[in-house]
Amino acid sequence: MLKQRTIKTTVTETGIGLHKGRKVRMTLKPAPENTGIIFRRVDLQPPVDINADARDVGDTMLCTCITNDTGHSIHTVEHLASALSGLGIDNIIVEVDSHELPILDGSASPFIFLLQSAGIQEQEQAKKFIKVNQTIRVEDGDKWAEFRPYDGFKVDFAIDFDHPAISQTRQHVILDFSKDSYVDQVSRARTFGFMRDLETMNAMNLALGGSMDNAVALDEFRVLNPEGLRYRDEFLKHKILDAIGDLYLGGHSLLGELVAYKTGHGLNNKLLNAILDATHAWEYVEFESEEKMPIKYIETGNTLGIKFA
Repeated sequence: MLKQRTIKTTVTETGIGLHKGRKVRMTLKPAPENTGIIFRRVDLQPPVDINADARDVGDTMLCTCITNDTGHSIHTVEHLASALSGLGIDNIIVEVDSHELPILDGSASPFIFLLQSAGIQEQEQAKKFIKVNQTIRVEDGDKWAEFRPYDGFKVDFAIDFDHPAISQTRQHVILDFSKDSYVDQVSRARTFGFMRDLETMNAMNLALGGSMDNAVALDEFRVLNPEGLRYRDEFLKHKILDAIGDLYLGGHSLLGELVAYKTGHGLNNKLLNAILDATHAWEYVEFESEEKMPIKYIETGNTLGIKFA
């Protein structure tokens, strides 16, 4: 039986919030079975819990924000959610002393490191998946995303940026995680931004903590970071990283194929809510034996990745 997972021990990290530029202390704690992902705002008295719930996603401008029924919010959850999905962690409490998570290096890689440092703990209850049996599609102008039936997890992803530095890189990729490791192929891709937009974003009190320490920066022609890109298609891979995190806010890993063109946080959430609403199009599944389950968690060197068989 594939079991639910949490972390073994508590681990803490401090960093800068991307949008307000303030110091943020984040503590990851183990959680009991069937808890899910809980963000706990310890800067509020009493502390306020915000559940990771796709139906509570509100603001999706430049990040994914969750707002509970009391009006309290937690911002920039997508990179941690992506890492949790990549390591198959079902239950965790995330304490933060701010309204946003630290951006760290702008990718999911530091979160992977923290979670591995804490250790992965199997629990007793079975892990549930959402298995999509009918294609579900959402659109927004020329942007679209759909989730198709597939025995495992696969992404067919395309972006389209009219920028010299991006157009020279790969803007379409198919990743089938029976061969491709999330940790190796996706987790290190950083968020990116254009210098021409920075003044406008700062005027809106956004991206105040952004720098080349936590993002790939581009002027009108080139990448400004002295070290260059981590992947030759880092822009595309980061969009996939975001989508994996956004889709994990449904409470369970999805089984199927994500096919998307120019999708972002808003459309990712729209797709997930469309899936959850179409209860006739999917089912919960568990796997009693490793031979029958289409997803397996494997070790890749000293990192944990996912393999879909």
